[in-house]
Amino acid sequence: MKKRMLLMLAIVIVFIAIVGGFKFFQIKAAMAQGGYQPPPEAVTTVVTRQEHWDTTLNAIGTVVAVNGVTVSADLPGVVEQIAFDSGRSVNKGDVLVRLDSKQERAQLAAAEAEKELTRLDLERKQGLRAKDVIPQATFERVSAEYKQAVARAGEIAAAIDRKTIRAPFSGVAGIRQVNLGQYLGPGSPIVSLQALQPVYVNFNVTQLEVGRLQVGAPVLASFEGMAAAERGKIAAVDSVIDEGTRNAQVQAIFDNRSGKLRPGMFVEAQLARGIRTPVVALPVSAISYAPFGDSVFIVEQVKGPDGKSYRGVRQQFVKLGGSRGDQVAIVTGVKPGEEVVSSGVFKLRPGAAVTVNNAIQPGNSPSPRPEDS
Repeated sequence: MKKRMLLMLAIVIVFIAIVGGFKFFQIKAAMAQGGYQPPPEAVTTVVTRQEHWDTTLNAIGTVVAVNGVTVSADLPGVVEQIAFDSGRSVNKGDVLVRLDSKQERAQLAAAEAEKELTRLDLERKQGLRAKDVIPQATFERVSAEYKQAVARAGEIAAAIDRKTIRAPFSGVAGIRQVNLGQYLGPGSPIVSLQALQPVYVNFNVTQLEVGRLQVGAPVLASFEGMAAAERGKIAAVDSVIDEGTRNAQVQAIFDNRSGKLRPGMFVEAQLARGIRTPVVALPVSAISYAPFGDSVFIVEQVKGPDGKSYRGVRQQFVKLGGSRGDQVAIVTGVKPGEEVVSSGVFKLRPGAAVTVNNAIQPGNSPSPRPEDS
C-alpha cells in the first residue's frame, strides 16, 4: 500500500516538473520576443482645430416676480363669492373674493339716515342763525353733528369696500386657499398673485466681476430641459458687497414672453464678457476626469520595447475651460492638428495600442437637439 502511494506521488511530482519546465521555456521565449502584446483597442478619434469662444460668466440665479404678493383678507368675514379661477390671469382691479357685508350695509343705511337728518337740522339752524334767533354755539354743535354723521357713513362704506378684495395688479393667480362659506380672519391668505411678464432673475457675482458689469448688458437664463434660453438684460447691481462671501447681487430683467420662467425657479444665468479666447473644442466623451487631473489620449506612433513602432496613445494632461453643448474647451495641453481619442478613453492606458474606427462618432455639437424634440 505504501509503495503504491509513493509511486503515485512520484508520478505527480514528475508531471508537475515537466509542465513547469515547459511553461518556463515558453515564457522565456516570449520574453525574448519582447513580451506579451495585448490586442489593440478600438477607439474613435477627432482631429483638433482651434476655435475662438466668447468668454462667459455663469451663475446660478433665482427667478423673482416684478410684482408678487399673497392676497389676504383685510377685515374678518365669511366668504360670500369667489370670482377667480386658480391658475388664470387677472387684471388690476378685478374682484377676487367678496366677504359677507349684510351687517355693514344695514349699518350704512342707518348712518345715511342719520346723516340726512343732521343735514336737514343743520339747514334749519343755519336759517335761524342768519336771523340771529339761535346762539352761535347751537349752530356750531349742529354743524359738528353733521360732520360726524358724514364721517360715520364714510367709515362704514369704506369697511364694505374693504370686504371686496380686488387684484392689486395684473398677474397670474395661484391655487386658491379659501372656500365659499369659510370664515376669514384679518390677514388670512386667499391666493398668491404673481406678475410673470416681466420677471427678475437675481444672482451673485464675485467682487472681481462687479467692475466689468454694465447695466443693460445682455444676459441669458436657462434651466435643464429648456429648449431655448430666455434673453434679458442687467437691470441693477447692488451697491453693497456682502462681507461674508465678498459677492454682490445682480438683478436682471426678462420679458418672459414664453412664460416658462416662474418665481422661485433656479436658473443658470450666463453673461458674455466680450472677450474671445482661443481654445481647442473636444467632445465631452474625450476627457478622462480624475481627482489628480483631467487628461486626454493623443494618438501617435509609439515605439515598443522591441524597438518597433506602432499606433498607440500618449496620455496628456489638460486644463479645461467652459462647455458648450456636447463640447468642452481645452485651454492648454492640446495643439491644433493632433488626433485625440473621442470615445473609449476608459479602457486605455499610456502606450496602449489602438485601432481607429470612426464609423460612428460621439456627439460633438455646440448646440445639440434631442432627436425627439
